[in-house]
Amino acid sequence: MNYQKTTPDIGIQMPCEAKVVAAESARMSDPLASANGNCKNLRRKTDIIHTTLRFFCLFASVMSLAFMLRAEEKTTITIYGFHLPVYCKWSFADSFEYLVGIAAAVVAHSLLQLLLSVMKLIKKTPVIPSRNHAWLIFAGDQIFAYAMMSAGSAASGVTNLNRTGIRHSALPDFCKPLHVFCDRIAVSISFAFLSFFLLAASAVFDVIWLSKY
Repeated sequence: MNYQKTTPDIGIQMPCEAKVVAAESARMSDPLASANGNCKNLRRKTDIIHTTLRFFCLFASVMSLAFMLRAEEKTTITIYGFHLPVYCKWSFADSFEYLVGIAAAVVAHSLLQLLLSVMKLIKKTPVIPSRNHAWLIFAGDQIFAYAMMSAGSAASGVTNLNRTGIRHSALPDFCKPLHVFCDRIAVSISFAFLSFFLLAASAVFDVIWLSKY
């Protein structure tokens, strides 16, 4: 009998085949890795925007408080031919005192949130770590935004009265002789409304964060 030598078939994986397998596995894992990377980048940008809003809100509230505290002037006005010395100061009006109190509270709130945000950015941790934290910030932003809007509105009513005078009376436009006082009050109120808009924008930003995460 003729015996034929049979050699067993041995499958040898060539280097090119190994590259193909590695490429296929890499393609399967790339979408997940890229999605995670995009999510982290998006969250990082969101944290930076949130911190920037805090900074500008702090700046606006500090300027509002500073200009109001410097609103003070002495002068002389004429009523019915009599020259009367006049001394004006922000603390003489309840609405201005209300604005000072609310602006000081907003400064404290914004400074605290800004410091926490900067520390978390340095540590590369999320600025808003949880939904409970986001709800807390959202509530605080809304409360201070409405308070700042009401304080600015109350102060602007008194300022408008001082600029226009009182009709059907000989009382003058007090802002003509007291232009420095009125100008500082006007600038303070303008920054108060700017602070309100920034707080409202931060609240909207909190809602967007809650809807995404």
